[in-house]
Amino acid sequence: MQPRLKSILTAGALIASALLASMPARAQQPIENFSGKTLTIVVGLAAGGSADTLVRLFTPHLKKHIPGEPNIVVQNMPGAGGVLSFNYMYEKAKPDGQTVIMTLWDPLAQALGNQGLRARYDQYEFLGGISDIRVNYMRVDAVSGGAKKPADIMKAKDISIGAYATTDISGILSHLTLKTLGVPHKVVTGYRGGSDVFLALQRGEVHVHNTSIGTYRTRSKSFITTGEGMGLAYLVPSDEKGDYKRDPRITDMPVFQDLYKEIHGKLPEGIEWNAFNWAVQQFGDLAYVAMAPPGTPPATLAVLRKAMKDAMEDPAFIDESTKRNGLPFDYVSLEEGAKVFRDLSNVSPAVLNALRASIDTMGGAK
Repeated sequence: MQPRLKSILTAGALIASALLASMPARAQQPIENFSGKTLTIVVGLAAGGSADTLVRLFTPHLKKHIPGEPNIVVQNMPGAGGVLSFNYMYEKAKPDGQTVIMTLWDPLAQALGNQGLRARYDQYEFLGGISDIRVNYMRVDAVSGGAKKPADIMKAKDISIGAYATTDISGILSHLTLKTLGVPHKVVTGYRGGSDVFLALQRGEVHVHNTSIGTYRTRSKSFITTGEGMGLAYLVPSDEKGDYKRDPRITDMPVFQDLYKEIHGKLPEGIEWNAFNWAVQQFGDLAYVAMAPPGTPPATLAVLRKAMKDAMEDPAFIDESTKRNGLPFDYVSLEEGAKVFRDLSNVSPAVLNALRASIDTMGGAK
């Protein structure tokens, strides 16, 4: 080979190598056995909250169903109501199957075009999810003389809600509950997670909070049994005809529709109620998501998805969660999750406008 030609080819090879080295490494070798590896599960909220508690309860059961039983590390990454953790998963986490996220998600951030969220949820690799029943509860002394029953919330004055951000699940559902009932209130944002809001509730900084039924029955249990707090209502959606299903497993507070009817003598209606009902449906059908970064090898995704499903259906996990919460967690399949993401993309403009208007009253961005 002529020296000049050899020099050109060598230079070309070096340039090509440099370009390849500078490109993001998205292609990964599939992992089908995790023996000797560490799986990091990112939780987008602070330690001690609903999401963190659920993930730490779930991980020992998940480990058993992953081939090779890897070491599992839970990493809390609070910030921007969880949005920070999703951006990290989309932009920085290696798509090798060893870093996934399992946390509460924020569908309203996508629906309302939050510029901080830099990817749609359907751009991630969905591994499975968990549905939930959300409940509102309150400080008894939010009402002068002390609330004796949930309907006494109508006597409350100058009450506050604690939230991470204006679109997070606990903040928006608390706000929409009180707004639909007609209770004047303000929203205090900036908390790092549900545990922070709960501490603020205990200190009397805020008066109403929304959380998972499981967290209400565990972390918040003593707050209720000592008489400091009381359940206000649990949330289920109404269908197109206005029908709704009461949950026979929850008897210590009314379903929201029954509370509204007790107070106002009729069922809620109108575009604002439609927006509230959509939010309840969206959060209830899929409250917690487990996702891997885009580009994760299909063979690795298949292993993680099967492990997720098998762990959720493991009798030991069902028994433990039932003993702790009084009811089991319900697994959300890939098909069911895909439907939730489609519904999120197809939400009606009228509902979105009503949600924007409602969030404006919280002091949120338009």
